[in-house]
Amino acid sequence: MSASTLTDAPTRVGGVRALWAGNPQSVVQRGLIAARSSSWIVVFSGFFEPVFYLASMGIGLGAIIGDVPTSSGEEVSYAAFIAPALLAVSAMNGAIYDSTWNVFFKLNYGKLYEGMLATSLGPLDVALGEILYALLRGLLYATGFMVIMQLLGLNLAWTAILAIPAVLLIAFGFASLGMAVTSYMKTFQHMDWINFVLLPMFLFSATLYPITVYPEWIQRIIMAFPLWHGVELVRGLTTGILSPDMWWHVLYFVVMIGVGLVFTTKRLRALFLD
Repeated sequence: MSASTLTDAPTRVGGVRALWAGNPQSVVQRGLIAARSSSWIVVFSGFFEPVFYLASMGIGLGAIIGDVPTSSGEEVSYAAFIAPALLAVSAMNGAIYDSTWNVFFKLNYGKLYEGMLATSLGPLDVALGEILYALLRGLLYATGFMVIMQLLGLNLAWTAILAIPAVLLIAFGFASLGMAVTSYMKTFQHMDWINFVLLPMFLFSATLYPITVYPEWIQRIIMAFPLWHGVELVRGLTTGILSPDMWWHVLYFVVMIGVGLVFTTKRLRALFLD
């Protein structure tokens, strides 16, 4: 990333401008340039994981299971049930990878953000730029998986096209909160906590079977986690089973994005500017 790119925004002089220079695209540009030397195998591995789940469980196991009920009580094929869930998981994984592991290295070893904040960029520029870059991976995974769903006939309604912006919202929420959490981590061992949280969310957030198989008190716990909201939102759109409750799922991620951006911005300012 050239010095001229970083200095396109006005110089920080305090107040709001000390937090925001209006130039997050320079952070995205730097990430894309750096990605040219990265291994694309790592990128594509994140895409194929949910595809393998869909092939083995949705198509293979689905032939034995048959139809399953959604949260609204309507029945769909098992493949059509888990495909939107895997789409949400795919977006989550893509966003989380870039907003945690990559951010952790840049923050603690590459000292990249320290250099960025020495320019006209503010903490919000850096936070938003990194999150937008993470969204690109989430969008890549989601679009490819949506094409596979369409080819297999698993998009059951025209509203499935709205799953793409929904997935971006999900990825934005996970990326913003993931970066906020990562800013507090000091060692690679702390990063294991990320997988410790993500794996149970993947297994229990009504991704592979209906949430109604659990006792009611466990259902309430699951409903507090973000992936369940993402799964229900995308599943409603791809199956065409819509309800007013879907707006609560949208609101959940809007709040998640706001909280993540605020905490990340404050943390970067505390680390490098105060």
